[in-house]
Amino acid sequence: MKLIERYIAREVLLPFTVVLLILVGLFASFSSARLLAGAVTETLGIAALLKLVFLKTLIALEVLIPIALYISVIIGLGRLNKDQELNVMRSIGVSGTRIVLTVLTVAIPVGIVSGMLSSYVRPWAYAESYILDAQAEAELNTNRFQAGRFYGSERTGRIVYVRSKDDTNKEMQYVFHYIKKPENSEIVIAKQARQVQPKTSEQRPHIQLSDGMIYRLTHTASTDDVIQFENMTYFIDSDYAMNYRRKAAATRTLWESDQPRDIAELQWRISRPLSTILMALIAVAFIRTAPRQDKTDRTYLFAALLFTVYYNLSGLAKTWVEQSVVGSIPGIWWLYLTMSLALGMYALFTRKKQFSRKP
Repeated sequence: MKLIERYIAREVLLPFTVVLLILVGLFASFSSARLLAGAVTETLGIAALLKLVFLKTLIALEVLIPIALYISVIIGLGRLNKDQELNVMRSIGVSGTRIVLTVLTVAIPVGIVSGMLSSYVRPWAYAESYILDAQAEAELNTNRFQAGRFYGSERTGRIVYVRSKDDTNKEMQYVFHYIKKPENSEIVIAKQARQVQPKTSEQRPHIQLSDGMIYRLTHTASTDDVIQFENMTYFIDSDYAMNYRRKAAATRTLWESDQPRDIAELQWRISRPLSTILMALIAVAFIRTAPRQDKTDRTYLFAALLFTVYYNLSGLAKTWVEQSVVGSIPGIWWLYLTMSLALGMYALFTRKKQFSRKP
């Protein structure tokens, strides 16, 4: 790589590293505060909380990396543009194409890393965080409930009471569990209950109940059901946990699926490198059209709005595939095809404009 290319690459890589570290720090701090506010430490402990923050940060990298690269290209080339250095480079024969290719030497490796994170690291992180989240969100968690107190949840309509508990063996004695559903109400009474935590992402959190009764009170029927049991496995309903299954699935598994949601998730993972590179090119085009005057605040505001529009459109494209509004073809690719065509038209317009200025 020649001196000028190294100089431009350094002007992009340095802010990229700084911005990425800042974004990661902000996201980790936000995640920690959110988990602490949700009292996750009461059920998982500090060590598991830190692990969960780490996993969520890994998941977020597929978004944070393109953002950091987009901002770094605007910061780096924006400074060169404002200080007239880009004009000096052009005057000594450095073409706009050469500058774009230099940015691509940074954007392509970053895009590949983003794609690897999205296809392999992100599913693993979702699977691991699923286990921790399932443990923390379990309605009947032996660590969460104190003996002799009623616990209620407006979100799920549950009421739980435990007469006594054994923290060493993670067992509860004389458990009362009530849940109100749209079609009926259910009361579960058991002499003993033991929390069984999931060991893999494929397992659901559940409770092993012993020697109890189930009273199912139907709102419409004239008779109710009473069931006596010696042992029963009670699976905990968790929409939050079920939403993880697709995101934690291996990329090869998604490739073999014909479900719209799986197809949308697969296309999202595959599109991460392309998205990263295209956003870097948009940043280059944005700087080339930006004025050289010191209007930093306005420039950054417009760049932020541009990225917000793109990010919302990418989420909309994925949602359309999930809901079968758009088929697997064109899938989410219509957005990136539109972006590529827009960049191509801009490049042709710029080249034509340059030729028209020549005597």
